[in-house]
Amino acid sequence: MSQSIQQFLADSTKQAADELLAALKRVPEDKRAWSPMGDARTALDQVAECALLNGWTADVIRDRAWPQTMDMEGYVREKARIAQNPQEIEALLEGSAAKAIEAILGLSNEELGASVETSFGSRTWLQMATYPYWNMSYHQGQVNYIASMLGCLK
Repeated sequence: MSQSIQQFLADSTKQAADELLAALKRVPEDKRAWSPMGDARTALDQVAECALLNGWTADVIRDRAWPQTMDMEGYVREKARIAQNPQEIEALLEGSAAKAIEAILGLSNEELGASVETSFGSRTWLQMATYPYWNMSYHQGQVNYIASMLGCLK
């Protein structure tokens, strides 16, 4: 059975979102906003990042363009707001993952190798489509590490 790279990334993005939420749920509710070392990031902060950047990446892919300006201050404020509202996190992550999946599935095979200039250099659309899966997988490890420090990783 052959599967397109777009379908593989869509399925992997969904799985990564599910696994990131499962990792968050391993952390006791009263420790989800806990920082393991002073300024270290909390579990909620990391999941809030993924929720925001999934949607942002979906917009870039949908528009087939990197934004001319980036409001980093707005991003930081919104991430902090989301992290302080844990009841929103699950719905926001699931919604942004679905938005990313839709954008990924909208890429044609011919577009995958085409490049877009970003603030971080040239990236192919395939690299952009991989970002939500990669970022959530990375942060799943970080959240699981917090759970392991708390003795909650099973």
